[in-house]
Amino acid sequence: MRRAFVVVSTITLVVFAFQFVFAAVGAFTKPSSDSAYALHSITGMAVIPALVLLTTLFAALAKAPGRLIALSVLPLGLTLLQALLAALPEAFADETGSSTVVGLIFGALHAVNGIIAIHVVVGVVRAAGRLAAPDPAPPVPLNATQNAEAT
Repeated sequence: MRRAFVVVSTITLVVFAFQFVFAAVGAFTKPSSDSAYALHSITGMAVIPALVLLTTLFAALAKAPGRLIALSVLPLGLTLLQALLAALPEAFADETGSSTVVGLIFGALHAVNGIIAIHVVVGVVRAAGRLAAPDPAPPVPLNATQNAEAT
């Protein structure tokens, strides 16, 4: 199960990285429309939550420490916050639909939150790798080494 935890958490990291690519595709698609962000939206609202839950399940099945299990579910909360931060800029648009300073701040926080989420996932992948690594050989007691040399 520990190996599966590493694999699923790594897949989750790759998908999170692709989110930045999908956002860039949406930002640079001309003419601009909401459909330009379709891959970004679907991945963020369906694929990532499913992968985060799967990662958390494998963390629990791998008997990871409670803190690592909690860390593995944290990206789900950050993903829910992403949805809110993505919606708020429109909510704060002026009467003509133009951006406002408050709306732009929430848009910027959407990007910052994405960076934080990917860093959390990197931490999960690293911790999963340490958990799955074989235990190092126990140190040989000094007396046993001396006794073996004496014989």
